Amino acid sequence: MQEIIQQLADKRAAATAGGGQRRVDAQHGKGKLTARERIDLLLDHGSFEEWDMFVEHRCTDFGMADNKVPGDGVVTGYGTINGRLVFVFSQDFTVFGGSLSEAHAEKICKIMDQAMKVGAPVIGLNDSGGARIQEGVASLGGYADVFQKNVLASGVVPQISVIMGPCAGGAVYSPAMTDFILMVKDSSYMFVTGPDVVKTVTHEIVTAEELGGAITHTTKSGVADLALENDVEALLATRRFFNFLPANNREKAPVWPTTDPAKRTVPSLDSLVPEDPSKPYDIRELVLKIADEGDFFELQPAYAANIVIGFIRMEGHVVGVVANQPMVLAGCLDIDSSKKGARFVRFCDAFNIPILTLVDVPGFMPGTAQEYGGIIKHGAKLLYAYAEATVPKVTLITRKAYGGAYDVMASKHLRGDVNLAWPSAEIAVMGPKGAVEIIFRKDLGDEEKIAQRTEEYRRKFANPFIAGSRGYIDDVIMPRDTRVRVCRSFAMLRDKKLENPWRKHGNIPL
Repeated sequence: MQEIIQQLADKRAAATAGGGQRRVDAQHGKGKLTARERIDLLLDHGSFEEWDMFVEHRCTDFGMADNKVPGDGVVTGYGTINGRLVFVFSQDFTVFGGSLSEAHAEKICKIMDQAMKVGAPVIGLNDSGGARIQEGVASLGGYADVFQKNVLASGVVPQISVIMGPCAGGAVYSPAMTDFILMVKDSSYMFVTGPDVVKTVTHEIVTAEELGGAITHTTKSGVADLALENDVEALLATRRFFNFLPANNREKAPVWPTTDPAKRTVPSLDSLVPEDPSKPYDIRELVLKIADEGDFFELQPAYAANIVIGFIRMEGHVVGVVANQPMVLAGCLDIDSSKKGARFVRFCDAFNIPILTLVDVPGFMPGTAQEYGGIIKHGAKLLYAYAEATVPKVTLITRKAYGGAYDVMASKHLRGDVNLAWPSAEIAVMGPKGAVEIIFRKDLGDEEKIAQRTEEYRRKFANPFIAGSRGYIDDVIMPRDTRVRVCRSFAMLRDKKLENPWRKHGNIPL
């Protein structure tokens, strides 16, 4: 018995040592943590239960038969974050460069299957050199198995990817199919083909950071949601973010105790919207002032900044926020903002998270670049997402709600449950000046008459009362009462039940 116990201890020691002290030191030298250190930081202390510590690869080619490390380059298991169950895998770059083998993939698939069975989120800490070349097609098959699990888990349990090192080639498609991607600046990157291949094929000279670094993917491509400074900050941000998410699609998000009263008024909101309708203001100010304790977890803040998305709590309950941002492109909807908003709305709907929509939108972005880029189909994604959503939807129009963009932004016509407006709201087919120039085209030479007509149009139509008279707006409220009224609305909607007609799935305009 003593012999087998010693054998177990030796195996455990070999697995926890990873690729050896030299490689661990190299990992630390790059400012990166090891796979196990990352798990220790991410999960509650002492909660991690490891699975498959003794799994080894089965490859015998290219000298691999004599080169085996228990665990095979990935640490898998489950634990808790603030007492809530979560499954996690952490790729170990010190073992075969974190490369994915058949056995490595089987370990990941195993915890994903278990997560779906018990209804718990999955967090993947990615740090891998890609497919293990020595295994050939077996490694590629392993990737495909992981992809299949990602698809089956989508909309069933939340999936978060934290990119903490290289993630290239086919490996990028697993994180791409998860719900959220966090990246670490200067030490993580994602791309389908690396700089060398790009140089050979297209003759472009580009660094790995420029091609697929954290800044690139959070500002230009929109692939990632957040760029964090280092491993520690990324893992702490993941812990905080996890607190907003439900365990699975059958549960609601966790409710957190709050000392912030639902009846709190915010007098400063009465002066948030400028008198001049052409002047911008920061919609984040409204979000922060109505959220519990001013806590707002914003996603993709540097990408498509003309729309703001993220999570807040109201009376302790999680709410997803989608808000037009007048500070950027006057809040117009364009291709990127439509895609950004649509994916977020669909996540909230899949996981029973109510949606608060703050509207100040003058319309869709005009121009050949947008039309040639497919703004019609991309804009329809946001429309489709809102129309399909069955979770509680509360909409507040702060200022402009013009044209088709009014319809798209969770209007009453798309089954908005509670639609409110501030007195400054302007709900119309288009802005007063543009409307007058079309209706009274014959007066275009007479500036005084056009100005008079514009003021008349503004007085008659650029207000919330016409929409209110038709029941499209449920109430016009004082800005200072926004938190009070929105909290009441979501409280009323807490047990809302609405089902779409049965179908295998819709055909979203991708």
